[in-house]
Amino acid sequence: MPTWEDVVEIGTRFPGVAVSTWWGTPGLRVKGTGFCRMRTNPDALVIRVLDMSDREALLRGDPDTFFITPHYEGAPYVLVRLENIDRGMLEELIEDAWRIRAPDELVRDRSAR
Repeated sequence: MPTWEDVVEIGTRFPGVAVSTWWGTPGLRVKGTGFCRMRTNPDALVIRVLDMSDREALLRGDPDTFFITPHYEGAPYVLVRLENIDRGMLEELIEDAWRIRAPDELVRDRSAR
């Protein structure tokens, strides 16, 4: 089962990422902009997705892993039960969230490698 430490290890591979806090919980930011964080009640990883259709696809495709609370009803974020996600999918989600929130020059630099 992935942990917050795994999220940090994956996320800090990308340029410009800092471990920080976001809404009073541990989070990852790229150039000051949050892209994922842990939350409590319920315990889950909150992660940015591309858009609402991307979020809906995740929710419909694997409701045991992905969910939302009323707070996130109209926002392009999904909550992830870490105990139900495999590491490969977690890595993809974190990279996608980073690409969505990172400045264009960081994404271009990463893509050029």
